[in-house]
Amino acid sequence: MALLLTSGPVLEPVSLVEAKDHLRVDHADEDVLISSLITAARIHLETHLGLAFITQQWSLVLDQWPAGADVSLPLSPVQAVSALTLYNADDASSVVASSRYALDAISQPARLVWRDGVVRPMPGRSYNGIDISFSAGFGSLAFDVPQPLRQAILLLTAHWYERREPVGLAGEVREIPQMVLMLTNSYRRVRL
Repeated sequence: MALLLTSGPVLEPVSLVEAKDHLRVDHADEDVLISSLITAARIHLETHLGLAFITQQWSLVLDQWPAGADVSLPLSPVQAVSALTLYNADDASSVVASSRYALDAISQPARLVWRDGVVRPMPGRSYNGIDISFSAGFGSLAFDVPQPLRQAILLLTAHWYERREPVGLAGEVREIPQMVLMLTNSYRRVRL
């Protein structure tokens, strides 16, 4: 199984202006650094939480169908499944009609389910035979992202901005500030 980002977000949940206001920076000398810290904070939190903040396009590539009828999608919130493609032994692709499956976006994690009476088609090759393309994210605008997550990005950006020292292999590890964890705890996936 591989999860591949095919098209990233077109903007960050926190703008450079917002971050600079939060940091109380009034010059442009470190705009590149601050922008990169915003992106790093978003990616770090998305990975930690299993979320996509701003709308992004992803592909879940599988060798074979998992046991059971459904395919769990590893990111949330899933907005839509845009294509389900199967590959045969000659690497030719065929797109499965969207009328044969549905997206259950309410379940956590979201899942691709087969409609009643549909037999799931089998891929023709033993590796990377299934490609599920989907979009995930809270929306395409910064303000679609819940405010606690936007605040967590600001706090993590500030943490990294203020602590620029490198961490060696034997050095002290700087942990994520407790406030960031507190803001994001309600968005963590609970595994039962």
